[in-house]
Amino acid sequence: MVLKINISNMKFRKVALSLFLASCVMGLGYAQAQTVNHEETEKLNSNATLDELIEYALRNKIELKQANIDQEIGERQIASALSGWFPQINASASLVHNLKIQTMVVNGQAMQMGQKNNSVIGFQADQAILSPELFQASRAAKYIRQQNNLNIEDTRINTVVDVSKAYYDILTSEETIKIINENIVRLKRQYTEANARYETGLVDKIDYKRAQISLNNVTAQLKSANEARKYKYDYLKSLINIPATQEISLSFINQSLESNILLDTTELLHIANRVEFQQLETLREVQKLNTQYQKWSFMPRLGAYANYNLNYLNSQFSQLYAHNYPSSAVGLSLSFPIFTGTKRIQEIRKSELEEERIEWDLKNLENMISAEYSAAMASYRSNMNEWRNAKENMELSEEVYNTIKLQYDAGVKTYLELMTSESDLRTTQLNYLNALYAVLSSKLDIQKALGTVETTR
Repeated sequence: MVLKINISNMKFRKVALSLFLASCVMGLGYAQAQTVNHEETEKLNSNATLDELIEYALRNKIELKQANIDQEIGERQIASALSGWFPQINASASLVHNLKIQTMVVNGQAMQMGQKNNSVIGFQADQAILSPELFQASRAAKYIRQQNNLNIEDTRINTVVDVSKAYYDILTSEETIKIINENIVRLKRQYTEANARYETGLVDKIDYKRAQISLNNVTAQLKSANEARKYKYDYLKSLINIPATQEISLSFINQSLESNILLDTTELLHIANRVEFQQLETLREVQKLNTQYQKWSFMPRLGAYANYNLNYLNSQFSQLYAHNYPSSAVGLSLSFPIFTGTKRIQEIRKSELEEERIEWDLKNLENMISAEYSAAMASYRSNMNEWRNAKENMELSEEVYNTIKLQYDAGVKTYLELMTSESDLRTTQLNYLNALYAVLSSKLDIQKALGTVETTR
């Protein structure tokens, strides 16, 4: 049988108009979203601070958008599972042509029962009353929501830490380039002075040749630093989800690196503050619920139903739907599983073993978090010592350079000694910046290990 559907012109116009309006609404929403996103991005083009970068990343990072979608999917899964508590209404239809009518024997006489053609159109509503599956779905809903919220929080924490490290890395690069530029200015001045002394015959050409070599080396170092800075900006863009081709400028006002390095090292580790621990605890509760569900499988399943059927019977197919013989019924259905080959017992034991395994996972996670915190704290303290040492060396090398420069101008020290002190100064300055970034990075690692990273902006 082929079923043909014809749509009138009026209905076609209504469908076309609905599609047109829907496309307009979608287009308007997309345009508004693009405008908002463009306005947000424009803010980052103009001296964005660390807080603004983090705030933007928390709204636009791809992993966070995916986590939010996963949360919506979870809500749909919960709604789908709980929908079983609502009445389930179904419709069915059948059309039968009996090639040979069934014969039955009544009181010793054979007679045909039924009609050659019959058709039934039925409606039935089922309502679950006792159902282990629905009990489990009802109790598991809060744990699914909790797990999805924890997944989002974990992604937010990683976003804050990653963006902060990238920002500090760029700030360190900017300071490095500033130092190299200052060195280039200083070396250019020394090269000019050495060249002037050579031309006046006071010294040979070795001094200004050495000055040229140092200047070339520092210039090459500046080029490498600029290339590294470009990559670091691109990496930051990838973290906050803006195109690599888009320009971005950062504000470093009131962002002294030294002012951000201090940390309360006496704060105690509370493993329960870690999102990973909370996630595993939630998983343990879900597994306990699964064990309970396996025990619920011994329960009977009880439901109510109501149906209404339209019965059509006739020996002539053309007159089949001329008369209707309706029927209707309401009732309760009860099923009780008696023996399933020990499957339920095995499933209960399996679920209990999985509970035990999660307990060991929690213990293992506690050990890992403790070790992670210990490593982060050791790294922070070590980096703090390195930073203090680098700071002192920088101050000393600066003092030595200034003294030797005065002595060189007075003709007491050689140019080689001046170059050596200048090279030491540049090295200690760069070591100081690297040590400072290492301290900031390890501080963020400690905050993450403690579970104290602030994710609200």
